Amino acid sequence: MAILDIVTYPNKILKQISKPVERFDSELHKLLDDMYETMIAKNGIGLAAIQVGVPIRALLIDLGDEEGKQSKDTLIEVINPEFLEWDGSLKYNEGCLSVPDYFDEVERYKKVKVKFFDRFGKEHIVDAEDLLSVAFQHETDHLDGHVFIERLDYIKRKKFEKEWKKLLKKRKK
Repeated sequence: MAILDIVTYPNKILKQISKPVERFDSELHKLLDDMYETMIAKNGIGLAAIQVGVPIRALLIDLGDEEGKQSKDTLIEVINPEFLEWDGSLKYNEGCLSVPDYFDEVERYKKVKVKFFDRFGKEHIVDAEDLLSVAFQHETDHLDGHVFIERLDYIKRKKFEKEWKKLLKKRKK
């Protein structure tokens, strides 16, 4: 397994729309394993394949157990996700490995029903709510070429752009 480089905003790769996975093979399994190691190393709870430069419809979510401890037992591997239902709304303070060190409140659906496949091509349907619902929506946005900051209202987005430029200048020093 390997820790992969995370593609960061404003890299144009993040705008790509990911292609459906057609082969559930050892190459996919290795990518998922490397993505998991990367997500854990970067202290994330979700990671889409496009965030490591691979434009396929694959993502990971691991919210951990009751104590927040992440493991392969709490990992959800999601291939070719499709939302079947949405309901309610909630605001959640989101962050993103592709937009490091920035967090802001985003409005999402409170509950979603999602159909997807696991690494072996087995179909699953999950009813998710609260943080799990947010994670499914956030990561699926990546597969559709979107980053969470695009969901901010105009004023918050302008504030983000200003703060982000300052942050990038600091990192270059």
